Amino acid sequence: MSELTAEPPIRSEDDVRRLLAKIPELRAEISKVIIGQHTVIDELLTAFLAGGHCLLEGLPGLGKTLLIRTLAQAVRLTFHRIQFTPDLMPSDIIGTEVLEEDHVTGKRFFQFNPGPIFGQIVLADEINRTPPKTQAALLEAMQEGSVTYGGKTYRLDRPFFVLATQNPIEQSGTYPLPEAQLDRFLLYLNIGYPEETDELSMLASTTGKRTPEIDPVLTVVDILQLQALAREVAISPDLLSYVNRLVRATRDKSLPYIEKWVRWGAGPRAGQALILSAKARAVLAGRFAVTLDDLRALAAPVLRHRVLLNFEAETENIQPDDVARELFRLVPEPKSSLLR
Repeated sequence: MSELTAEPPIRSEDDVRRLLAKIPELRAEISKVIIGQHTVIDELLTAFLAGGHCLLEGLPGLGKTLLIRTLAQAVRLTFHRIQFTPDLMPSDIIGTEVLEEDHVTGKRFFQFNPGPIFGQIVLADEINRTPPKTQAALLEAMQEGSVTYGGKTYRLDRPFFVLATQNPIEQSGTYPLPEAQLDRFLLYLNIGYPEETDELSMLASTTGKRTPEIDPVLTVVDILQLQALAREVAISPDLLSYVNRLVRATRDKSLPYIEKWVRWGAGPRAGQALILSAKARAVLAGRFAVTLDDLRALAAPVLRHRVLLNFEAETENIQPDDVARELFRLVPEPKSSLLR
């Protein structure tokens, strides 16, 4: 449970080039196992570089758990998996105190035994299968990077990355995540069916006797430096103002589309998430300035769990992604061509 308090500084342009060169290597390692799904992989890496957490939703058998496990293998970080079930308790996640005895003095004392949350990549598998009380055990860890037990606070190692999965079709025996829990996830990713050619390649590669070996690409230092580099990416005042107007538009009842479909709009954390994600996406592309395309690409995964639709929207099959797309029509774009 050692704490990494600060990332080593990036000393030169050579360091930057070395770090950026590792990004395609990381994609290549993941692609050894995950065929296709390029958008989801890029969104996952975007959250990783932004230092945020991800919620992945998809039908059974589409590779949610495999994608997370493959990412964990491609980086030199500790990986823990928590299988969420209805009888899972908060102590099964955080840890608990056990009674120990000093063999020299014979004195007994309580020793904190850390749970699986004390990892750097934590897979919360089928997170919606456990009650809200247990789901809430993740809140402090995800927001503060620490765990409190018995009045004592334990810091988590950095980087700390929670990846949660849920199944959208099996609702029996599930517990919807509270809005406060959802808001802790930087991005909400949807994994869909693969393309025909990708599915064919997957069938060929997964039914033989050879299993791809994943070589770790990034170290702890590399990841912390990349996350620091993402924070330094520039965003123009015009785009900063545009993000603010986009988010505020989700709660502007004077806009007919919003008034008709949206019950609650997104809060300020959505703007923070969109900016940080856009900066990380720019780094993934080898750029050091946010563009309008970065914002367009990330609006849906940032907003789909932060915009609450009303009953009428549900009956008309209106989705949060529809609201995200509509925002770019409702809110005038910045004029400068340099932002694109």
